[in-house]
Amino acid sequence: MPPKIIDPAGTQAHMAAYGLPMTGVLLYGAIATELVGGLALLMGLKARSAVLALMGFLTVATLVFHTELGDQQQLLHFLKNVAVIGGLLLVIAEGTGPLSLGHTDRAVADEKAAYSA
Repeated sequence: MPPKIIDPAGTQAHMAAYGLPMTGVLLYGAIATELVGGLALLMGLKARSAVLALMGFLTVATLVFHTELGDQQQLLHFLKNVAVIGGLLLVIAEGTGPLSLGHTDRAVADEKAAYSA
């Protein structure tokens, strides 16, 4: 389980230490984005929308929490997040593949038409 779910109070305190307002709303928004976006991506349902939401969340989280690049742990998390964003961009570029639940012949045709225009 992610720390956000196991220790919401600790996560809110951590968020407040970085000067974030409305930590309760942001915390539950983050949990929802990670769970719903992750499951949508895993199943391939509305994957591009999920990717955009996850990329937005991850970009903001990276720029808020992992900017002290002189600290080795912060640098590690920063680079990990950049790599994950790169993987998410790959899903936007290539789609989810034939095994995803959102993969249909019509979706493939629409995708080909979008790229050939």
